[in-house]
Amino acid sequence: MNIHDHQAHLQHARALPLRGGDGGGLQVIYEDNHIIIVNKAAGEIVQGDKTGDRTLIDDVKAYIKEKYAKPGEVFLGTVHRLDRPVSGVVVYARTSKALTRLNKMFRDGEVHKTYHALVPSEPRITEQTLIHYLTRNEKQNKAYAHKSEVTGSKRAVLDVRPLKSGDRVQLVEVNLHTGRHHQIRCQLSTIGLPIRGDLKYGAPRSNPDGSICLHARHIEFVHPVSKALISVTAPYPALPVWRIFE
Repeated sequence: MNIHDHQAHLQHARALPLRGGDGGGLQVIYEDNHIIIVNKAAGEIVQGDKTGDRTLIDDVKAYIKEKYAKPGEVFLGTVHRLDRPVSGVVVYARTSKALTRLNKMFRDGEVHKTYHALVPSEPRITEQTLIHYLTRNEKQNKAYAHKSEVTGSKRAVLDVRPLKSGDRVQLVEVNLHTGRHHQIRCQLSTIGLPIRGDLKYGAPRSNPDGSICLHARHIEFVHPVSKALISVTAPYPALPVWRIFE
């Protein structure tokens, strides 16, 4: 697939008060006729679930309907997800053509996502590749890591490297080779580095807002229609613990 040498023009993120009473706003990082990329807040649901809570897709549809005075139902396709307590980059398709092509690109590994996480300052991490075999407990909604293959397990591979260190936390970067349930959360916890706020995977305490300090920081892919290179970075959440690394 050919990549244009020029990078797509990225619109400035804007805040729009579309989320009701939580005081937040929809942060759009990039948009055009075929795709829209937003910075998801921790606690939001990418797509509807059994809770029936309002979702990010509802907010994005409301934004498009209002901005472009769209009559009737707004088309918006979900191509990937983030766990509810995770923040960061989420891509939606605005046309069926973009949806079909993006779905294939995600399946084929042509979309490159980078995650940042805050983990304990000890043990100090070195750049490495983690390989585990994960099983999933549906009732607990939790993944478990194994050193070797076991019945029902799936191979999970990621690269992790240190970025910055603070007194109590260190900032690490994660690039996934596979996309397993709770993969980053489980694998980092397995090497003694549970993500800050992630009680389910061994963090000693929660974050005040219920988030975990895992952020989908960057995404890069070839535009499904124009073939321009799309490369966007999502600002960190407003929590003080993130600000020291911004």
